[in-house]
Amino acid sequence: MCYNEKEVIKIKILLLNHFPLTGSGSGVYTQNIADSLTKAGHEVSIIMPENEIIQSGNEHIHLYPIYFQNQEHIENSLPFNFPCFTTHPRSTMAFTNLSDDQLELYIKSFDNKIKEVIDIEHPDIIHAGHIWILPSIAGKYNIPLVITAHGTDLIGYKQSKRFRHFAENAVDKAKFIITISEENSKLVKEIFPKAQDKTILIPNGYNSNNFYPKSVNKQEFLSSFNIKNYPKIVSFAGKFTSFKGIDLLLKAATIYENDDTATILAGNGELFNDMQKLAKDLKLKNIYFIGNQPHDILNNLYNIADVSLVPSRNEAFGPVVIEALACGTPVIGSNNGGIPDIINNQVGLLFEPENYQDLANKIKKVLDKDIKFDSQNIAEYAKNNYSQDNFTKQLTNIYNNAKSQK
Repeated sequence: MCYNEKEVIKIKILLLNHFPLTGSGSGVYTQNIADSLTKAGHEVSIIMPENEIIQSGNEHIHLYPIYFQNQEHIENSLPFNFPCFTTHPRSTMAFTNLSDDQLELYIKSFDNKIKEVIDIEHPDIIHAGHIWILPSIAGKYNIPLVITAHGTDLIGYKQSKRFRHFAENAVDKAKFIITISEENSKLVKEIFPKAQDKTILIPNGYNSNNFYPKSVNKQEFLSSFNIKNYPKIVSFAGKFTSFKGIDLLLKAATIYENDDTATILAGNGELFNDMQKLAKDLKLKNIYFIGNQPHDILNNLYNIADVSLVPSRNEAFGPVVIEALACGTPVIGSNNGGIPDIINNQVGLLFEPENYQDLANKIKKVLDKDIKFDSQNIAEYAKNNYSQDNFTKQLTNIYNNAKSQK
């Protein structure tokens, strides 16, 4: 899909996401583009679910959360947790488990909020994350609609016929659909014939203010989690759900683990307890589960790691890949989805999907320095190719073209 470059002018953008701004790839994506767009002088507002009281860290971004019930009591929150395609560190409620009454309340709440924010902010563009419910709702307000397909929405579409009419209506209403990898783009076009002439490939970016090379006192960092000072560190960050392949990582650890090597897993989700049990059953000694962590802790973790792992079974892009690379850390990822679009032999390695022996062998080669990487070159590769600011002009061109089609 081609579009004409135009002079960038100030745009008011309303961003919609089905998940909070932390804890999921799409949430981080939404926050990153919001930060980058405001830096470029545009006005941004965001509607998203939340189950914790939040405040914007950027005075130029206007947040309009819809609160859902969790452990913390929040006045006027919806009486259930926010739904997910798979899992989230702060919710295991699935879209497929919503009752008819819950789904109706979900739709009504977001519809009312979208209308309210449109009346307040008067956006020029609505940009929604996921080909799913929210862009389907927003499509009726006669404001140019752009959607980013993140991959989990495509999983949701395949798994549940109940929600397909929302996705199909969203595609029908969208001016453009942003895809985040070659594989993601191919799947969108296969599933949605009406998306053929609407798709534009723009890879995910990362916030270079959050992830960058830095000197970290490894001993102090490890001791903060009651971990002794191991010479070698293997890291993982992500949701604890089946498609992330954490079980493959743990099985690989039975091969590469030794007294000098610790494996640190950051994240949470529906399989957190199951993966702890699996590590125990496999008699692993140096595996540490540190739970969901904010960006500053993840930045430190990547910087002390010798290698970071992304063993996903199905990953449309994988923001954690570029976040680790941005810190100068080589990445070993599965050879599927959008991961091969990012990793080359100068910045990491690919392993055969589902083959934990192959994963373990490649980890050992990196830890033993049989294969060496230049941290500075890795970080420069990430910054030059995936810094979110690099993609902002492309986004604003898309917005301007969408506006011209109104």
